[in-house]
Amino acid sequence: MHRNILLPIDLQHSESWERALPVAQHMAGAQATIHLLGIVHDFGSSMVATFLPKGFEEKALQAMKDSLEDFASQHFQDPFRVRTHVGHGNISETILRNAEKHDVDLIVMASHKPDELRSILVSRDVNAVVRHSLVSVLVVR
Repeated sequence: MHRNILLPIDLQHSESWERALPVAQHMAGAQATIHLLGIVHDFGSSMVATFLPKGFEEKALQAMKDSLEDFASQHFQDPFRVRTHVGHGNISETILRNAEKHDVDLIVMASHKPDELRSILVSRDVNAVVRHSLVSVLVVR
Protein backbone atom coordinates (compact mmCIF):
# COMPACT_ATOMS: atom_id res chain seq x y z
CA MET A 1 0.00 0.00 0.00
CA HIS A 2 1.20 3.51 -0.76
CA ARG A 3 1.73 6.26 1.79
CA ASN A 4 2.19 9.34 -0.39
CA ILE A 5 1.08 9.74 -4.00
CA LEU A 6 2.03 12.67 -6.22
CA LEU A 7 -0.55 13.75 -8.78
CA PRO A 8 0.74 16.55 -11.02
CA ILE A 9 -2.14 18.27 -12.80
CA ASP A 10 -2.69 21.15 -15.19
CA LEU A 11 -5.94 22.81 -14.18
CA GLN A 12 -6.25 24.38 -17.63
CA HIS A 13 -6.33 20.95 -19.29
CA SER A 14 -8.80 18.47 -17.81
CA GLU A 15 -7.16 15.60 -19.70
CA SER A 16 -4.27 15.94 -17.24
CA TRP A 17 -6.51 14.81 -14.39
CA GLU A 18 -9.87 13.37 -15.55
CA ARG A 19 -8.56 9.82 -15.74
CA ALA A 20 -5.57 10.14 -13.44
CA LEU A 21 -7.48 11.51 -10.44
CA PRO A 22 -9.75 8.47 -9.93
CA VAL A 23 -6.76 6.16 -10.37
CA ALA A 24 -4.74 8.10 -7.79
CA GLN A 25 -7.68 8.04 -5.38
CA HIS A 26 -8.07 4.29 -5.88
CA MET A 27 -4.35 3.69 -5.36
CA ALA A 28 -4.45 5.83 -2.22
CA GLY A 29 -7.06 3.57 -0.67
CA ALA A 30 -8.11 4.61 2.81
CA GLN A 31 -4.69 5.58 4.09
CA ALA A 32 -2.40 7.34 1.60
CA THR A 33 -2.13 11.09 1.15
CA ILE A 34 -2.43 12.53 -2.34
CA HIS A 35 -0.16 15.46 -3.10
CA LEU A 36 -1.69 17.61 -5.86
CA LEU A 37 0.98 19.52 -7.74
CA GLY A 38 0.28 22.48 -9.98
CA ILE A 39 3.17 23.96 -11.89
CA VAL A 40 3.64 27.53 -13.04
CA HIS A 41 5.74 27.26 -16.16
CA ASP A 42 9.15 28.85 -16.38
CA PHE A 43 9.40 31.43 -19.14
CA GLY A 44 12.95 30.27 -19.81
CA SER A 45 14.49 33.69 -20.12
CA SER A 46 15.11 36.53 -17.72
CA MET A 47 14.66 38.87 -20.66
CA VAL A 48 11.03 37.74 -21.01
CA ALA A 49 10.50 38.42 -17.31
CA THR A 50 11.47 42.06 -17.78
CA PHE A 51 8.36 42.56 -19.94
CA LEU A 52 5.99 41.19 -17.30
CA PRO A 53 4.29 43.44 -14.74
CA LYS A 54 5.91 43.77 -11.33
CA GLY A 55 4.80 40.96 -9.02
CA PHE A 56 3.54 38.79 -11.90
CA GLU A 57 5.31 35.66 -10.67
CA GLU A 58 4.02 35.96 -7.10
CA LYS A 59 0.47 36.55 -8.38
CA ALA A 60 0.69 33.55 -10.72
CA LEU A 61 1.92 31.30 -7.90
CA GLN A 62 -0.82 32.50 -5.54
CA ALA A 63 -3.50 32.07 -8.22
CA MET A 64 -2.28 28.51 -8.80
CA LYS A 65 -2.41 27.78 -5.07
CA ASP A 66 -5.95 29.16 -4.79
CA SER A 67 -7.10 27.18 -7.84
CA LEU A 68 -5.58 23.96 -6.48
CA GLU A 69 -7.32 24.50 -3.13
CA ASP A 70 -10.65 24.94 -4.94
CA PHE A 71 -9.99 21.83 -7.03
CA ALA A 72 -9.15 19.79 -3.93
CA SER A 73 -12.30 20.89 -2.10
CA GLN A 74 -14.42 19.86 -5.10
CA HIS A 75 -12.80 16.46 -5.73
CA PHE A 76 -11.83 15.15 -2.29
CA GLN A 77 -14.25 14.32 0.50
CA ASP A 78 -11.55 14.08 3.15
CA PRO A 79 -9.48 17.29 3.26
CA PHE A 80 -6.89 15.63 5.50
CA ARG A 81 -5.94 13.17 2.74
CA VAL A 82 -4.93 15.77 0.16
CA ARG A 83 -2.16 18.36 0.15
CA THR A 84 -1.71 21.03 -2.48
CA HIS A 85 1.66 22.20 -3.73
CA VAL A 86 2.71 24.77 -6.28
CA GLY A 87 5.92 24.36 -8.24
CA HIS A 88 7.67 26.72 -10.61
CA GLY A 89 9.98 25.92 -13.47
CA ASN A 90 10.63 23.03 -15.81
CA ILE A 91 7.74 20.59 -15.57
CA SER A 92 9.54 17.25 -15.30
CA GLU A 93 12.25 18.62 -13.01
CA THR A 94 9.61 20.17 -10.75
CA ILE A 95 7.69 16.90 -10.58
CA LEU A 96 10.81 14.93 -9.69
CA ARG A 97 11.92 17.51 -7.12
CA ASN A 98 8.48 17.43 -5.45
CA ALA A 99 8.42 13.64 -5.45
CA GLU A 100 11.60 13.65 -3.41
CA LYS A 101 10.59 16.59 -1.22
CA HIS A 102 7.28 15.02 -0.19
CA ASP A 103 8.66 11.49 0.12
CA VAL A 104 6.18 10.04 -2.36
CA ASP A 105 6.25 6.37 -3.24
CA LEU A 106 4.13 6.68 -6.40
CA ILE A 107 3.65 9.31 -9.09
CA VAL A 108 0.40 9.13 -11.08
CA MET A 109 0.38 11.04 -14.37
CA ALA A 110 -1.91 11.27 -17.35
CA SER A 111 -0.67 10.93 -20.90
CA HIS A 112 -2.36 10.94 -24.26
CA LYS A 113 -2.54 7.76 -26.25
CA PRO A 114 0.70 7.55 -28.20
CA ASP A 115 1.09 8.70 -31.76
CA GLU A 116 4.12 10.23 -33.42
CA LEU A 117 3.20 13.89 -32.98
CA ARG A 118 1.87 13.62 -29.45
CA SER A 119 4.76 11.48 -28.27
CA ILE A 120 7.08 14.32 -29.21
CA LEU A 121 5.01 17.29 -28.05
CA VAL A 122 2.79 16.10 -25.21
CA SER A 123 4.53 13.17 -23.56
CA ARG A 124 7.97 14.75 -23.31
CA ASP A 125 7.50 15.54 -19.62
CA VAL A 126 5.90 12.18 -18.83
CA ASN A 127 8.79 10.42 -20.55
CA ALA A 128 11.34 12.42 -18.59
CA VAL A 129 9.63 11.64 -15.29
CA VAL A 130 9.42 7.93 -16.10
CA ARG A 131 13.10 7.82 -17.11
CA HIS A 132 14.46 9.72 -14.11
CA SER A 133 12.10 8.95 -11.24
CA LEU A 134 13.43 7.03 -8.28
CA VAL A 135 9.89 5.85 -7.42
CA SER A 136 7.22 4.07 -9.41
CA VAL A 137 5.33 6.08 -12.01
CA LEU A 138 1.85 5.05 -13.11
CA VAL A 139 0.96 6.54 -16.50
CA VAL A 140 -2.79 6.68 -17.07
CA ARG A 141 -4.19 6.81 -20.60
